[in-house]
Amino acid sequence: MKAVRWVLVSAAFVLAGCEAATPKAAPPSSSAAPTPTPTASSSSAAASAQQDPARFAKQVVTRAREAGVEPQLVMAILYNESYKPHDPELERAWQKLKPDAAFGVANMHKAAFEESRKGRPFAGREWQELPDDPDLAIQAAAWYLHDLAAQLPAARSGHSTGDLLAVGYNAGPSTMKAVAGGTKPGAQVQTYLDTLHDNWAKAGKAVAS
Repeated sequence: MKAVRWVLVSAAFVLAGCEAATPKAAPPSSSAAPTPTPTASSSSAAASAQQDPARFAKQVVTRAREAGVEPQLVMAILYNESYKPHDPELERAWQKLKPDAAFGVANMHKAAFEESRKGRPFAGREWQELPDDPDLAIQAAAWYLHDLAAQLPAARSGHSTGDLLAVGYNAGPSTMKAVAGGTKPGAQVQTYLDTLHDNWAKAGKAVAS
């Protein structure tokens, strides 16, 4: 899912922030000091903090180690996927318009979830639970990366393992194998990798804290 599809959703959040920033007149008979009204910048900062994947650092480390993958990679992917507001109601509303939309803080599609849960501790869980359960979303993403790693060819191009797994997460196993074999990433995949590299340092800081 591309970020442009969430322009309207983001606009709604901005409008909500602006409403919150509008001062309310105190009652004429009130002698109490007026309650400070949140500013647009403070509302924006609060919304940004609510979207920051670093708040899931503990779950990321636990689930990544459980699946045998690098916590920094899992966190960097969460940063990559944080371009849209991960709100259960908004995600479900969007899914009604676009049935193949992804769910949860890791933006996982149903097919990937169904594959990753087989024989795993969360085998009894459902894809529809992802928007309400960030820990489940992170757990499923970590195991999906584990499964992608098992599909990597022994002989690979100059890309790092982390980059190839990110390609697989974004574009699927077939594209991952093609890039591993030397095929140049397409524009969308390359953008995903560039974003991953931009997020790498803060992802490492998040899981190290």
